[in-house]
Amino acid sequence: MVVDQRDAREGQARSIGVADGLVVPMKSGNAGGGKEPWFEEDAGRGAGQGIGVNLQTPESVQKLQNALHAKAKEAPDFRFYALYDKVYRGDILDFAYRLARSNRGAPGVDGQDFVAIESVGVERWLGELAQALKEKTYRTQAVRRVYIPKADGKQRPLGIPTVRDRVVQTAVVLVLTPIFEVDLDPHQYAYRPERSALDAVRHVHRLLNTRYTEVVDADLSDYFGSVPHAELMRCLARRIVDRHLLALIKQWLVMPVDEDDGRGGTKRTTTAKDDKRGTPQGAPISPLLSNLYLRRFLLGWKTLGLERKLRAQIVSYADDFVILCRGSAARAEAAMRSMMKKLKLTVNEAKTHVRRLPAERFDFLGYTFGRCYSARTGRAYLGTRPSAKSIRKVSRKIHELTSRRTLLLDADDQVARLNRIMTGWANYFCLGPVSRAYTALDRHAASRLRRWLCLKHKKAGGSAARFSYESLYQNLGLVRLSTTTRNFPWAKA
Repeated sequence: MVVDQRDAREGQARSIGVADGLVVPMKSGNAGGGKEPWFEEDAGRGAGQGIGVNLQTPESVQKLQNALHAKAKEAPDFRFYALYDKVYRGDILDFAYRLARSNRGAPGVDGQDFVAIESVGVERWLGELAQALKEKTYRTQAVRRVYIPKADGKQRPLGIPTVRDRVVQTAVVLVLTPIFEVDLDPHQYAYRPERSALDAVRHVHRLLNTRYTEVVDADLSDYFGSVPHAELMRCLARRIVDRHLLALIKQWLVMPVDEDDGRGGTKRTTTAKDDKRGTPQGAPISPLLSNLYLRRFLLGWKTLGLERKLRAQIVSYADDFVILCRGSAARAEAAMRSMMKKLKLTVNEAKTHVRRLPAERFDFLGYTFGRCYSARTGRAYLGTRPSAKSIRKVSRKIHELTSRRTLLLDADDQVARLNRIMTGWANYFCLGPVSRAYTALDRHAASRLRRWLCLKHKKAGGSAARFSYESLYQNLGLVRLSTTTRNFPWAKA
């Protein structure tokens, strides 16, 4: 199948600036409810998502990270024995606090938020925290659990650690990421410096167009809640022998969870401690730990020679992964299931399938991969486009923003909110033939905004005349996604 390069690159990503040094991209584990980075409304094209994107890493922190990274790269078998004291260094804790604050978030079980901390003084608060860590009197607190609705009507648990725990975990991530970054597989794209979901999408697209067209579209059941503690600690101990740092991480693995009992009270569960499984939901440390454990799967795949024997390559983003094969996808799926059993992880039967392109298609990281057709020539090619599910998600978000509950908002503020959502979505969904999706969202947003304006101004009819498309775009400044594709690089060729 011939690839039409212009159509395949309709939404080629534009480059944006990134902070200097080894920036540590962080995201609250699986708490966000979805893995596509467009959930961050102002997500930049191609940049690593999460906190750390808009903050300059202090020179002293960069120096430490670069030294740790260089040592880990130089000596693959070296085990770091003196790291705990780096966690409570003033510059590390201060930067960790600013990173945690930039990620916002609600207070945990203690009710303390950033405003409360700043009212008593950040320097004093960090000093007391550093002292507790130094004297080893720091103890983690319970995670507050709330539930957020999913698209299928179910609810996803969201864990909210205390600000204190979030800051310490962020400090540990700042210290550990430069070490473990050296060891992670290059095909792991989640929560890593200079890598993003868009890079994973491009990688899959390249493989498809080099005849890796039999695909295992895989999914794991409750991966973050299933990681076995003993095996995970062995992954950490392979590089870390600092017993105080390892003990700190053990505390977080067994954090109790507090949630509403439905009767105005709180119930506490200790599932992670009892089952000896799971990474702390919603915690800054969770992405690093989950990447470390999934590394065992990717490393084993290559060590056992499966990549070569089956001609099958894995591309992963957190617990989402696909196996692209030139050989038999059925054999690759069987090998994957066998390995997951040994890793004590469960394959989600309902969401794991074998797809053979171009006859079939599959979704990965919000994109649909499959047969596309050139708008200019009509020729077929293997490409990407925003998935129907992703379009429905952002459409629901636009619908929610323009509901009656928001009628008290100023019109300019409402348009600004819509623009952030649509621009953030388009910043991620910028690869492949995107024009039809952009046009559909433009129409939906304009229709919803016109309805909202009529309700706000109590106009029963005549919305088309009073609130024309021209007034929405030119007077109110509503973004028009369908015009942005004119500025993509291919259009200027």
